[in-house]
Amino acid sequence: MKIGFFSALGVLRVLRDLRDCVVVDCRSRARCLAGRASLALLLGAATTINAQPARRAAVAPPRGLRLGFDTLRLTRIDSLIQRAVDRSEIGGAVALVLRDGQTVYDRAFGWADREANRRMTTDAIFRIASQTKALTSVAVMSLVEEGKIALADPVSKFIPDFDHTTVAVRADTGRVIVPARRRITIRDLLTHTSGISYGVDSLVAPLYAAADLGPAAGFGWYTADKKEPICLTIERLAGLPFVAQPGERWVYGYSTDVLGCVVERAAGAPLDEVIRARITDPLGMKDTHFFLPAEKKGRLTAVYSSGAEMKITRAPDGPKGQGNYVEGPRRSFSGGAGLLSTARDYGRFLQMLLNGGTLEGTRVLAPKTVALMTTNQTGTLYSQTGQAFGLGFFIIEQPGADGHVESAGSFGWGGAYGSTYEVDPKEHLVLVFMIQMLPNRTDVAAKFPMLVYQALVEPRP
Repeated sequence: MKIGFFSALGVLRVLRDLRDCVVVDCRSRARCLAGRASLALLLGAATTINAQPARRAAVAPPRGLRLGFDTLRLTRIDSLIQRAVDRSEIGGAVALVLRDGQTVYDRAFGWADREANRRMTTDAIFRIASQTKALTSVAVMSLVEEGKIALADPVSKFIPDFDHTTVAVRADTGRVIVPARRRITIRDLLTHTSGISYGVDSLVAPLYAAADLGPAAGFGWYTADKKEPICLTIERLAGLPFVAQPGERWVYGYSTDVLGCVVERAAGAPLDEVIRARITDPLGMKDTHFFLPAEKKGRLTAVYSSGAEMKITRAPDGPKGQGNYVEGPRRSFSGGAGLLSTARDYGRFLQMLLNGGTLEGTRVLAPKTVALMTTNQTGTLYSQTGQAFGLGFFIIEQPGADGHVESAGSFGWGGAYGSTYEVDPKEHLVLVFMIQMLPNRTDVAAKFPMLVYQALVEPRP
C-alpha cells in the first residue's frame, strides 16, 4: 500500500499519540479510542486515494490488436456515431466491419424508434433502397452464367416495348423528342449508361408524373406502394423519353428496375423468388425481404429526416417517409430500391463477393464473373477523378479519389436512406453502415470509412 506525503504525516502523528497513550481514566481512554479511529480513517483515505488511479485504468479501453486493427483506435468510431446520436443528427445506426470474414467491429447506437423508446440493435432491419441494385445485378449475372441472358442482348429481347425508345433533348423551341440511335442493352442497364433517369430532369419530369413515375411517385425510385407488378411499370416507362442516348452518358435512374423485369422474364419467376432462391436463401440472409413479414415488424427501424439545424424529425408515413414495407400491396418488387435487410445479412452478401462468389461452401458466382463486375466498364463516363463504374458497383481506381481512403480496387454503393457499403479486396475488408435518414444531410456515413481505416495498423503488403 502506498500513502501520499501529507497522509503519511498524519498517520505518524496519530501513531506517536497512541504510543504514549496509557488509559488511566475515562478521558484518556476516550482520547486513545479517538486516535485509533483517526488512524483507521487516515489509512482508509490513503488507500482510497491510491486506489482511484487503478480504477480509472481499469475503465480505460484496453489497447490491443484484432485482425490488424488497433482496438483502442476503433473506439473512435464509437465517438463519431454516438456524438451524432447525442446531437440528434441521426436517430441511430449500426456499423459492421469484417476482415477475412471475421468480425472486427459490430455495434448498434441510438434508437431504432425514438418515439417508441425502442433502442437500436445489431439485428435491426433497415430499408436499403439502392443497395438492392447489387443483389439484382448479381441475379442478372447468375443468369448470364447460365446462358439465359447475354450482356450484349437488347432489352427488347425480354421486354418488347423497349424495341424503339426515345430521348428528350433541349432545343430553342423547348423539348424535342428524338429516336434512340440504337437499342438499349443489358450491359447499358448494368453500367447505368442506358440514358434512363429517375425522371427528375425538368425536361421530362411532367411526362413522368403523368405516367405515375418520377419524383411525383415517391422520389422516383420508390414503388412499394404500387399495386401492379414491376414489369407493368417498366413497360409504361419504355414509352417515356429518356435523357441521353444509349452508351453516351452515365445516368442514374430506373436501369436496375428494368433489369428486375428482365430477370423475371429470363428466369420465369417473380423477382423476389429469384433473389430468394439464388442469393438470400443460399447465403443464409434470413432477414432480407422486399416486404417485411409481420413477425419482424418490431425490428424495423423508423425513418427520420434532417431538419432545421441538422436536428432530426420523424419522417411522415407513405412513399416519401416510412414507406409501405409492412402494410401495403406487396406487389411491386423493385430491383433498384425495394429491399430491406440487416447489416449482418448484407455483410454476408458482400463477403460472398469478396470471396470471389462463394461463402461457406455455397457458390453464387464464378470468380471471373465477380472480377468482371468490379472492374471499370465505363471508361471515364462515371468519373474523371480516379473512380469508375463496373456492372453494378462504383470502383475506386485511385486512393484519395474524391476523398476516398479505400484501396485501389475497392467497390461499393449506398442507399437513399443513408446506408452505405464498401468492399476492399486488397485489405480483405467489408464495411457496412446503416442509418435511416430521408432526406439525409449528415456526414456520418461519409466519415465512417476513414474512422475504420485509421484503426487499421497492419495493412496487407
